[in-house]
Amino acid sequence: MKGAGQSRGVIRTLREMASRPSGAIGLLLVLLHVFIAIASPWLVPFDFKAISASLILSPPDATHWWGTDHLGRDVLTRTLLGGREAILVTVVATPLAVLWGGFVGIYLGLVGGKLDDVLMRVVDAFLALPWILKMLLLIATFGSGIEVLIPTLAVFYGIPVIRIARAAAHNVVARDFVLAARARGHGRLAIIRHELLPNVLDALMVEGAMRWSWMLLAFSSLSFLGFGVSPPTPDWGLMVADSRTFLAIAPWSGLYPIVALSSLIIGINLTADALAKTLGVDRAQKAPI
Repeated sequence: MKGAGQSRGVIRTLREMASRPSGAIGLLLVLLHVFIAIASPWLVPFDFKAISASLILSPPDATHWWGTDHLGRDVLTRTLLGGREAILVTVVATPLAVLWGGFVGIYLGLVGGKLDDVLMRVVDAFLALPWILKMLLLIATFGSGIEVLIPTLAVFYGIPVIRIARAAAHNVVARDFVLAARARGHGRLAIIRHELLPNVLDALMVEGAMRWSWMLLAFSSLSFLGFGVSPPTPDWGLMVADSRTFLAIAPWSGLYPIVALSSLIIGINLTADALAKTLGVDRAQKAPI
């Protein structure tokens, strides 16, 4: 019965999100990209690795609808396949970041004291450094495979979640039901599970949606810089990097992956905004220092 109630709650939330114009557009864009990522191996008209010297930088025509790139590869094929790695990596890394960052933030919000002060200053110091330098240092040390990118993104983007979860927990720990749980002798883990988590879950869900869009941008940026997906695997960031020299004479080679990535990011942000409004989460809320 509990599972059925949760399912009805999810369906009700999705309906309320879809009733908003921004939510309907966002959900449509996200679902479309997820569908393409899953079905693209059966949708693409050509082999993404097929090279043809006679088709280098060919403009769109009846055969190659979106033209070809600097190696004569079909742009439509590579664009449709270009989001698979990014979506796979970030869909796995985002829940991991929210799980560990959310738990640490809730725990710090509950216990407070010196541990809270010390760890939050560490978080502040970490966030003060440019993310790209930290990430490039780690990836350059351990490699750029999926087995490295997933935990790297999960760790780096879980740290900002700590502040959000801690702020949400601070608004709950002083309430009567938490004080009653402490008076009954409940341990910290029990209080987190039964009292705090249900009351901060909405904020974590919205934060997770936003972290997904930022992870996608980070993943594409790493691919653009040569630290993400390795050629000849199609990837939007890598496609833009390969085409940047030819944008003046063959803009189609870089335009379509840019549009694809942008539409997914816009869809996720619209979905996150609709989710926040549906759940009544104030994304502008300041975290306590």
